[in-house]
Amino acid sequence: MPARKSGSSQRGSALRRPSRGTSVLGAALGLSLVLAGCGGSNVAGGGGEQAQPDSEECAAFAQYGDLSGTRVTIYTSIVAPEDQPHIDSYRQFEQCTGTQVVYEGSKEFEAQLPVRVQAGSPPDLAYVPQPGMINTLVTQNPGAVRPAPQAVAANVDQYYSETFKSAGSVDGTLYGAPLGSNVKSYVWYSPQAFAAKGYAVPTTWDEMVALSERIVAEGGKPWCAGIGSGDATGWPLTDWLEDVMLRESGPEVYDQWVSHAIPFNDPRVVAALDRVGSILKDPDFVNGGLGDVSSIATTTFQDGGLPILDETCYMHRQANFYAANFPEETVIAEDGEVFAFELPPIDPAAPQTILVGSEFVVAFSDRPEVQAFQAYLSSPEWANAKAKAGSDLGQSGWISANSGLDPANLSNPIDRQSAEILLDESNTFRFDGSDLMPAAVGSATFWRGMTDWITGQSTRESLDFIEQSWPASQ
Repeated sequence: MPARKSGSSQRGSALRRPSRGTSVLGAALGLSLVLAGCGGSNVAGGGGEQAQPDSEECAAFAQYGDLSGTRVTIYTSIVAPEDQPHIDSYRQFEQCTGTQVVYEGSKEFEAQLPVRVQAGSPPDLAYVPQPGMINTLVTQNPGAVRPAPQAVAANVDQYYSETFKSAGSVDGTLYGAPLGSNVKSYVWYSPQAFAAKGYAVPTTWDEMVALSERIVAEGGKPWCAGIGSGDATGWPLTDWLEDVMLRESGPEVYDQWVSHAIPFNDPRVVAALDRVGSILKDPDFVNGGLGDVSSIATTTFQDGGLPILDETCYMHRQANFYAANFPEETVIAEDGEVFAFELPPIDPAAPQTILVGSEFVVAFSDRPEVQAFQAYLSSPEWANAKAKAGSDLGQSGWISANSGLDPANLSNPIDRQSAEILLDESNTFRFDGSDLMPAAVGSATFWRGMTDWITGQSTRESLDFIEQSWPASQ
């Protein structure tokens, strides 16, 4: 799993469904449209020999040209077990173009990528989960981040909403095309366990609290959680706070908080974090199967929801991508071992806003093979190849906001539902707030502040600490 925080557009407007068509490479790449024998046998990460596709299978890759003898390096926060479907999704591109894609995943991505860029040794491409980090990389390292080439911009215009495009842009220039996306406002549970206990899926926040109290009264622990994630420890709590901010104060106040039009420690933020604490800091409610409240900080986010399977906890708030962490044989279905419901509204009469995120492909080189691979990653052909690769490996939890993605290629009903949510123009979205904030806050003090908070620091102390770290120039 990645050290995951994924963000998107601060505007958070409803997503529109762009028209479909064939992905565009564009003349800007300056590449030949003739393949030399459908390329070589390179595999992502330098793996072994693969069966070669025939010329018909390679026809769709002719637009990328003959890239024989070249290589493209990728640096990302996506690690095992989620890395393999990515690696597999590149193989036909490699075999048909002749290039080699070298994949490196790291749990220290957020800390190490700026170091590499400042040292003048960045990767060719990076999958950046935070628009705030894109902004920081662009503004603090002039010329290091390359604007998206024409072919990528054309694909983004055709297959993604303006919400996603603006999230990957800085001052109106597109730098990052969306890669994977996610729907964050979910609570994972076991339908089978709920049925056996006579529990109903809550439809309001008050019902969810009442259910939690019932589980406690019957001798159980309703919630489990984990926020450990290497250098990114703490990020799952930022999602909790963002979701509650949206439900308690609405999207307009949320936007003001994210942009620092109101201070980070505004009374409304204090109230929202205290509401989160009414669940996660209640020793009766947590940490089912894992320990006491403090164990939330030492439990990895990958392990945080697994006690649902043995009924030592019953609910775990996490995005659709959490599906990838359940054992391969786990049945994910409305009547299965695990499923998810939407984090309920606090005010049932208020419109619901969905918290979403995304990674973005950012380039530090404009060599032809790099631009060609960028274009492929922004295409519906890659989105469907990635979905199929995950399904072939029995993995769940990956979706894309690319309108050319066929939801039938996704491996479980939560993934398919999430993809449909992203493409439903009637929905209202906000991108992950910490991802949009300056990197010094969103992927630094916000994570640390939330970790200190869950281990005993007060709400006021934690929010004051984050507020004082906000860059004076932003």
